[in-house]
Amino acid sequence: MVIYGVALLAACLVSGLYIGELLGQLLGVQANVGGVGIAMVLLVLASGSKRLQSLVTGPSGDGIKFWSAMYIPIVVAMAASQNVVAAVDGGLLALIVGVLAVVVSFALVPLISRIGPQSEPLPPLEEPSASTTKRGV
Repeated sequence: MVIYGVALLAACLVSGLYIGELLGQLLGVQANVGGVGIAMVLLVLASGSKRLQSLVTGPSGDGIKFWSAMYIPIVVAMAASQNVVAAVDGGLLALIVGVLAVVVSFALVPLISRIGPQSEPLPPLEEPSASTTKRGV
């Protein structure tokens, strides 16, 4: 039942926005501080919770997984568009810092991928058949 996924998504969104508003007031900012991000974390925690295990399995679980999967890309797209508009309005320094953050993030990928022990490569998905190994015979 997809409706349970929508209900969980709505509850997490309302809770996250409320917490973001409270956080903004505590910090003295006239804005919602991280409400959508908080909602996303709440959704991930709620869908992995043992207490909601009966809700997360079966047909209702499929709805929750669907909305969980749809929610994250939508939030990332919304946040990215807001960040670009804010950076353009902020001037050249904001654009330089944004580009620098992306370049540093890309540069750190090889370093982070070396963390941890080396493991054996995964086996191939399909075993090659006899017809593909003996070509042209």
